[in-house]
Amino acid sequence: TGSSTVRSRAEVDEGLRSYMLGVYNYMSGGIALTGLVSYLTYQMAVANPAVAQALYGSPLKYVIMFAPLAFVFYLSFRVYQMSVSSAQIAFWGFAAVMGLSLSSIFLVFTGQSITQVFFVTAAAFAGLSLYGHTTSKDLSGFGSFLIMGLIGIILAALVNLFLQSSALMFAVNVVGVLIFAGLTAYDTQQIKDGYFAIRGDSTALAKGAIMGALNLYLDFINMFTSLLSLLGNRE
Repeated sequence: TGSSTVRSRAEVDEGLRSYMLGVYNYMSGGIALTGLVSYLTYQMAVANPAVAQALYGSPLKYVIMFAPLAFVFYLSFRVYQMSVSSAQIAFWGFAAVMGLSLSSIFLVFTGQSITQVFFVTAAAFAGLSLYGHTTSKDLSGFGSFLIMGLIGIILAALVNLFLQSSALMFAVNVVGVLIFAGLTAYDTQQIKDGYFAIRGDSTALAKGAIMGALNLYLDFINMFTSLLSLLGNRE
């Protein structure tokens, strides 16, 4: 009986490792695709003023700005009615559209500061995600507080589209860093705990990995953009 328990625990640990690795692989691939699309879009805009005008100076910029949000809602509400391949396509489509949305950062900030802030964000994300994965403390109590804070900064950012207040934007970015740092640890623990509820269903595991990657991707990207606004050197 003792050896059976040990084998069972080893199988669970191996399954969890494989699941979390899949989540991080999706997330890393999504970030890489976003970066590539973002940089290529920026290069096209620099080379062709008409493209720059269409992307950054016409009403199309609002479509590009809010398109990633539409993908997030679509995946969140439809993922469990979709096939795994459709969910994967939607995730990669989201990452590509996010690249379009973020391409303007290359016009605003220096390439060196973008690189530096990216690696700072990656280091912070790794530490926070590791904490969420390994801690024995239940972080679920922080979830509602973090979600309320997230809603608050989204609303404040939307209001600031019209106010254009530098003080409000500074506050949004500072609070954003704290909120998304907390969400990184919280979401990692939720993804880990969620594995044990679906580990016997390969389809649910595949879709769960995509949704877990989406959550961590959003934590990373939002923490990166908030830090970039605070620490980045402007062109």
